[in-house]
Amino acid sequence: MSLIGTWLQVTAQGWVVWELSHSEAALGIVASFATLPLLLFGPFAGTIADRVDRRKLLIATQIVAMFLAFTLAVLVQTKLVELWHVYALALGLGIVGALDFPAQQAFLGDLSGMQLVRKAVNLNAMFLQVSRIVGPAVAGFIITQFGSATTFWINGLSFVPVLVSLILVRAHQVRKEGWGNPLADFVSALRFVRTQPRLQDLFILVVLVTFFGLSVLNIMPAFAAQVLGGNAETLGYLLAASGAGALISVILIIPFVQAAKRTGVILAGAVIWMGFWLFVAAQMRTLPLAMGAIFLLSIGAPAVIATALGLTQLMAPSDMRARLVSLFVMVSFGMQPIAALSIGYMAQFLGVATAVLINGILLFAGGLLMLTLRASFRAWSALPHAAPVK
Repeated sequence: MSLIGTWLQVTAQGWVVWELSHSEAALGIVASFATLPLLLFGPFAGTIADRVDRRKLLIATQIVAMFLAFTLAVLVQTKLVELWHVYALALGLGIVGALDFPAQQAFLGDLSGMQLVRKAVNLNAMFLQVSRIVGPAVAGFIITQFGSATTFWINGLSFVPVLVSLILVRAHQVRKEGWGNPLADFVSALRFVRTQPRLQDLFILVVLVTFFGLSVLNIMPAFAAQVLGGNAETLGYLLAASGAGALISVILIIPFVQAAKRTGVILAGAVIWMGFWLFVAAQMRTLPLAMGAIFLLSIGAPAVIATALGLTQLMAPSDMRARLVSLFVMVSFGMQPIAALSIGYMAQFLGVATAVLINGILLFAGGLLMLTLRASFRAWSALPHAAPVK
């Protein structure tokens, strides 16, 4: 319920920015504000999530996120909203997310135990993708029929079941004692990653997917309006198609990836697949064809991100999981501010379709380079019984 509410807000927030500015650059700026804290606060967020009660931390972040949703609802409802309001609230929600994400992902392991953590991550990803289908499609209808403010009110209310469940649930957490130096703790996580070449490969692939692939979603309002000549409902359909592709990936592709002998080849292939379909999407000028291309390209992203996130937790020492998840977020989603600004200004000066085309070419090339230049990664299998490849 809460994830559907989140996607209601993401869709409506992008549409509000577009209506206020009609600027592709503004869409990039608001997306960068929403993700910049992931980069800035990553060294501290993981340390905090390793040392405090993660359940209580999550309760606090959900309360603040609910307050921010209601604030935006009031501003839009009263027609007092200005562009800087959306920027400021997006930044505030980004700060909450920077604390919330590593705690939330590590909390999955607390609930399930390490023997089931990859399945827990996959199940969580499945719920996320279902919400990505339902949320944007419903948001497009609500915005058209009732206005953007209604979506923000609904999102605020959707935090209630989250808070109730967090109050009721219990989990086993291995906490690092004392506080020490957060930067020293973060450096120790970096040192661990330096000894793990496969973790480095996973991080590189996730950077490619988030920087060149997922960043395209930031300019979808402009793509819907300018390339397809549509409205908020068009945007909702495009984002729902993306969510449907991601759901198929979680249900069908991720289990295949996790059972495959050549994990590296499959993951690099998923990146190449995304680059190809981004290239195709840039050529589309009708909604059904654009939805089809976006559906197909979206199959690749969860296969890379969910698999990499699950393996990161599995390969991490028990008292370092949140810090490694935080590092994972920094080098992947933390790159989104730069990616969002890059594709926003690229779309502003070169055109929306051209920006999508360029990102597709770069993503395809990045996956191809990983496949050809990293021989040990090509030979790597993440199966439990597989011998490690160094």
